[in-house]
Amino acid sequence: MDAGGGASLAGRTCLVTGATSGIGQEIAVGLAERGAVVGVVCRDRARGEATLAELQRRTGNDRGLLFEADLASQAAIRALAADVRQRLPALHVLVNNAGVVNLRHTTTADGVETVFAVNHLAPFLLTNLLLDHLRASAPARVVTVASDAHRFVTGVAFEDRGHEHRYRWARVYGQSKLANILFTAELARRLAGSGVTATCLHPGAVGTRLGQNNGWWATLLTRALRPFFRTPAEGADTAVYLASAPEVDGQSGGYFVNRSPRRPSKAAEDAAMAARLWDVSAHLTGLPTG
Repeated sequence: MDAGGGASLAGRTCLVTGATSGIGQEIAVGLAERGAVVGVVCRDRARGEATLAELQRRTGNDRGLLFEADLASQAAIRALAADVRQRLPALHVLVNNAGVVNLRHTTTADGVETVFAVNHLAPFLLTNLLLDHLRASAPARVVTVASDAHRFVTGVAFEDRGHEHRYRWARVYGQSKLANILFTAELARRLAGSGVTATCLHPGAVGTRLGQNNGWWATLLTRALRPFFRTPAEGADTAVYLASAPEVDGQSGGYFVNRSPRRPSKAAEDAAMAARLWDVSAHLTGLPTG
């Protein structure tokens, strides 16, 4: 499936996290192809500048903007949000794509387990800090890249959120992806009637650089398995669709696979768990609860 073509985004402004490689770069390409002004969020300026050059080369769209932030840092996310509000007069689409897989337990400078911090708390905090901007730009959309890996777990381990006692990488990653879906559902509930929608998606098993931060053997394994995976462009397709397609105007709270709504796990439909996760996340990021 190809992320190209489709509805025009001329006059629209989009922001994509984790946009310098893999699915994120292909999402940015798909949005740029449709005529959007695309903000690219990256950790490394050189890679960000290379991504902007690649977007222009592939799409002819030279209106890309670069934003630098390490999404493992809440201070950096706050600075990023302030930069976005200052430099972008409007924001019509926010794509929360950045993610990480860690085989070993680590914590961020904020004292939070890294996978939970980057995969869930970062989009939670960034989205909340940009909500007023999105509301003022409505109709607007928040699209979050989740995963069917959420089915690895049966709930959020609120009492051992940091997994300090027993770290299982697949369980930790799966919980972060469950959190993406619960966040989307609760965000959609809170945004009802605002003109801002929230959806999330499973991109499929995609051959990307995800997980290659775990050493040489993980890099070799992911490269060896890449021929059996979807391409990044195929993985980006549903995200681009949710960001641009008129067919999903007004649809909010859904989990999508291959452009179609799909029922997630039972845990992902637990409204009480979603509300509790929101309050825990707000506490961890210094936002108001309730």
